[in-house]
Amino acid sequence: MNGSGGDVPHLTLVVPAYNGEDRLPASLAQLAAFLAAQPYSSELILVDDCSDEAAARVMREFVAANPAVTLLRNEINRGKGASVGRGMLAGRGRYRVFTDADLAYPPSEVNRILRDLEAGADVAIACRVLPESRYLMSPSFFHYLYTRHVMSRVFNLMVRAVMLRDVLDTQAGLKGFTAQAAETVFPRMTIPRFGFDVEALYIAQKHGYAVHQTAVHFRYDEEPTTVRFAQSALTMAGELLQVRVNDWRGRYD
Repeated sequence: MNGSGGDVPHLTLVVPAYNGEDRLPASLAQLAAFLAAQPYSSELILVDDCSDEAAARVMREFVAANPAVTLLRNEINRGKGASVGRGMLAGRGRYRVFTDADLAYPPSEVNRILRDLEAGADVAIACRVLPESRYLMSPSFFHYLYTRHVMSRVFNLMVRAVMLRDVLDTQAGLKGFTAQAAETVFPRMTIPRFGFDVEALYIAQKHGYAVHQTAVHFRYDEEPTTVRFAQSALTMAGELLQVRVNDWRGRYD
């Protein structure tokens, strides 16, 4: 990572992680190499969501070899949303971006989000359905892509109907916020798991922050079951209602 300890980093990169010890060494090495190669100052914050010992050890060893990296560990499994929020609020950067530990979005895609923030967006989010976006996947996953696309479109129609009319893709795991937007949004978050993306974007728009949708390159290399999709959809439908109730109660003011 670049920059001295007393400086405000240009970028904080937050990476929530839960298990995945087989992928973590390569992913963390790629992220560190990417940040080291950039002309701007940066900090990397890992948030371990109470991983099993094997993955926790990988993260501890990585931080021991890279002292500039910050490691935060949740003592209980709190969920991705809670982990992202913790990292975003611990960050010091002018711009704060989070991405998934499996690197479904190559590290270089972080710069696409960062450029849009630098150009004036308060919030910049990866949008996988823009015509300019590109994906890489095995042919064996084509049926999965169709299932995922249909179910994600149904969920997105629900979201757009009830709260985020203009956001085409709420669930992509690559999003960025200015420091001001992050410090407004994340203290108000209440949803720790599936629906946190929708809640974060809803809070941002409620406070007048501009949300920019960014075309990205990404890859599919994991195939969740249809049952998991259905369970997630039901959970997220309940969380949409929770967001509405929270708003009525003034939780986001």
